[in-house]
Amino acid sequence: MAFLERHKHFDKLPFLKILFMVLVASAPLYAQQDAQYTQYMYNTVSVNPGYAGSRGHMSIAALHRSQWVGLDGAPTTQTLNLHSPIGYRGVGLGFSIVNDKIGPTSETNFDIDFSYTLYTSSEGRLSFGLKASAHLLDIRFSELNQFAPDITLQNDVDNRFSPNFGAGVYYHNEHFYAGLSVPRFLQTSHFDESSLSTARERMNFYFITGYVWDVTPLLKFKPTLLTKLVQGAPLQVDLSANFMLNEKFIVGAAYRWDAAVSGMIGFNITEGFLIGMAYDRETTELGSAAFNDGSFEVILRYDFIKTKGQLKSPRFF
Repeated sequence: MAFLERHKHFDKLPFLKILFMVLVASAPLYAQQDAQYTQYMYNTVSVNPGYAGSRGHMSIAALHRSQWVGLDGAPTTQTLNLHSPIGYRGVGLGFSIVNDKIGPTSETNFDIDFSYTLYTSSEGRLSFGLKASAHLLDIRFSELNQFAPDITLQNDVDNRFSPNFGAGVYYHNEHFYAGLSVPRFLQTSHFDESSLSTARERMNFYFITGYVWDVTPLLKFKPTLLTKLVQGAPLQVDLSANFMLNEKFIVGAAYRWDAAVSGMIGFNITEGFLIGMAYDRETTELGSAAFNDGSFEVILRYDFIKTKGQLKSPRFF
C-alpha cells in the first residue's frame, strides 16, 4: 500500500482509519510498499518483468488477497496478469492489473511487460525484462473519522495519475530459478509538493529464487525465497517449502520473517489449470487480536498448453 508498511506495524492500534488519519496529518510518509503475496511463486510476473513468456506458452492468472479479516478498512488486493512468448524467438509480452485497497485509499497499477531471453545452455534461459506502468490513486478523506478536522485532509484525491517503469533479470533451467528486479524506478510524489503531507513511491528491490527436487518419481519438493527491500521499511524475507504429489496435489508452509506464518494448498485440476489457497497468521501482537481472523489468499492460473512438449519450464514454477 502506498502510505504504510502495512503488513507489520498496526499491532499496537486496532483502527486503521484512525491511524491513517494521524499519520497523514502529522508527518511526511516516504516508504511505499508494493502489494504483498504469500503465493508469490505463482505470481512472479507481477514483480519481475523478465518472467514474461518464460513458461513457454500463454499463461493467465487471477489472485485475490484479504488481509487481517475482521478489521475494518483492512487491505485487500486483486491481480490479473496475462503473459506469453510471441512469434519472435526469445521475446515475451505481458499485461497486469493490480488493485490495492486499504481504508479510504485505492490504488490501481496497469503494467505492460516485455522480456527478451538468451539461451545460455540446452536447458538454461536468461531473460531481461522491462515494465511500463500507469498508476491511479484515489483517497477518500471524507470517509475518515476526524476528531479534529485538518484543512489538508478536506479534498478527496480522484484518479491521481503517475507513470513509472521498471526492469528485471530472470534465469531458469529445468530445476532452478532466480530473479532480481525493481518493478518501479521513479520515486513519484502522490500529493502536491505544497501539501503538508507527501506519499512518495520508493523503489522496491526484489530477489526471488527456488529449486525443485525430484524426491521420487511421484514427489517433488520446492523450497523458495523472496526478499524485498525498500528504504524506510524493514527488510522482508519470505521462506516457503512446497511438496507436489503425482503432479496434482500441492501442500506447503511459509514463514515471513518477524511477521507471519502461512499454510498453502494447491491442486492441478487439469494439466494447465491450477488453483491455490493460502492462510496467514500474524506472529506479531496483531495476530492475537480478537478482531483479526488472519489473511486469506486464492489464486487461479490457466496455462494454454497445446502439447506437453511445449512446457519450457516445470509447472511447479
